[in-house]
Amino acid sequence: MSALSRSLRAARRWLSARRSAVFDTVVAGVTTGVEFGLTFEDVTPVTVFPAVLIVVSGALLLARRHAPAAVLAAVCAVAALLAATGWSPGGAPSLVALYTVAELRERQFSLAALVPTAGFLMGASISAIPVSVIAWGLGTYAQTRRRYTAALEERAAHLEREREQLTVIAAQQERTAIARELHDIVAHSVTVTLLGVRGARDVLRTAPDVADDTLERVETNAEESLAELRRMLLLLREPEQHAQMRPQPSLDQLATLVASYGDAGLPARLEVTGERRPLAGGVELSVYRIVEEALTNVLKHARATHVTVTLGFGRTHLDVTVVNDGDRVGEPSSAGQGGAGHGIVGMRERIGVLGGELDARPGAEGGFRVAARVPIGEAA
Repeated sequence: MSALSRSLRAARRWLSARRSAVFDTVVAGVTTGVEFGLTFEDVTPVTVFPAVLIVVSGALLLARRHAPAAVLAAVCAVAALLAATGWSPGGAPSLVALYTVAELRERQFSLAALVPTAGFLMGASISAIPVSVIAWGLGTYAQTRRRYTAALEERAAHLEREREQLTVIAAQQERTAIARELHDIVAHSVTVTLLGVRGARDVLRTAPDVADDTLERVETNAEESLAELRRMLLLLREPEQHAQMRPQPSLDQLATLVASYGDAGLPARLEVTGERRPLAGGVELSVYRIVEEALTNVLKHARATHVTVTLGFGRTHLDVTVVNDGDRVGEPSSAGQGGAGHGIVGMRERIGVLGGELDARPGAEGGFRVAARVPIGEAA
């Protein structure tokens, strides 16, 4: 039984690999049988010479896919030879060859082949013109159907390639967004923690209570940053649970953020002008991260004594400015002249995604000014 199963599987594989050849062989055999029946309908016994010509005509059909026009001419010549020797061929091979020409060659060529073929068959008293037209029409339909199917397959393949490209682009954009988030979280946390620890160490012996309060704030900041990092890592591993994660920062937490920099030794003030209104989550997160990055840069690189953060709600735009009175802005990457996509460059990327603009330059009277304008649409 096992040997029989293997034999059947091998036969199926052989048939699958040679499906076209097997089909053409079957067509040639059936056509030869039909032609025998039509030619020798009232004749017994079968004569050798016309029988050989009929077999040759059927054998020619095996090459019909490779040379359809040549096969059509050859089988018509065989039919003419039969008619010239006094026999009345049925014309089945000629009709099959005409069908193949219509299926595989261009419409103009097959139409040009139809006219002489139909005339020849009718003149030889083999077949009426309508039968030839039907054979040509069936071949034309098969060609149209095949081309339509091929076009659908090509379109499906194109859509699949496009879907894969969009998936790759989306993944790259997501990685870029996550890289910005991680940079902002880590930069803020490490900077505030480092300055807090330095401040606590400076007053540890002279003012232990102050040092204790500072370290407590550092601990709180570290816990919050750790929670943010866990949220980002969980989002990377299980994005479908995003709704269950801790909410992303918004403008409601901006006052707390500004105050935390004051606790770290950078006097900062938040001012809000215009009529405040809720914004899209992506806009609020981007504005929050821009302010956070600007404050972190000031804390790390500028010897500032005061920073003012301003949110200006306009009719169609939100203006965000972070101005400090320091005497330098720090590293070139923070000034937007280089770097690997962080600092000012990262801010510009965030604003660019929202369709806004960012300007970062030294102030006219010293210090540094970061200004962003974000479109927020008409007020409801």
